[in-house]
Amino acid sequence: MAESGSTMREYRTEELAEAAGIPVRTLRFYRERKLLPPPRREGRIAWYDDQHLARLRTIAALLERGHTLGGIAELTAAFEHGRDVGQLGELLGIGWSEETPVRLTPEALADYFEGEVTPENLAASLDLGYLATDGEEIVHVSRRLLDVSSALVGEGVPLAAVLETARRVREHADALAALFTDLISTHLTADTETGTGTGTGEDPVTRLRPLAKSVVEAELTMAMDRLHQSRTSAPQTPSS
Repeated sequence: MAESGSTMREYRTEELAEAAGIPVRTLRFYRERKLLPPPRREGRIAWYDDQHLARLRTIAALLERGHTLGGIAELTAAFEHGRDVGQLGELLGIGWSEETPVRLTPEALADYFEGEVTPENLAASLDLGYLATDGEEIVHVSRRLLDVSSALVGEGVPLAAVLETARRVREHADALAALFTDLISTHLTADTETGTGTGTGEDPVTRLRPLAKSVVEAELTMAMDRLHQSRTSAPQTPSS
């Protein structure tokens, strides 16, 4: 095992496969499918490093969650060929979102989350679509979500709990999106087609999305107020 600089560990092919818990033939197959960046060559010897190991662990975690090698390869290839923000958003599942992706080094990501960037949390973030890899960098899908997640961890909430809550929020958000999309499409698409809409030719779902966001934000705020009030006004059970 060699050293690159003073900190980066390096592995021969057999050593990397052993560290990742996979057969050598699987490692070579991943290389052929472009799921791993090329190793450093020193004569006939291929040297891999900790970033290759992290990528292998990520692949294993995503496969366990039902992702296909083809899908993982497509996302990896997209980043390595420099897709623009819109194309990256489409691959990450955010379409025409207003969210701004953020590029981070692994060290910067670790700084955001105070030592909680474990393989399990990294895999959960990738599974949610919050993170993707781009060569030696990491791309977070949303500046706002990154800042909020970091703030919660800074307040003492474990990152694993933040990610599990995000998964549950995603389910409710999908349901709300379907509700408003159906509402707008049902009542406005026909008007647009008959010439009684705005006449702008803009998709009504896109045009009216700020109204849906305002409703959801207002209802969430009032719901949290009601819940807080009910909990603080509830009679306390005397301790024995």
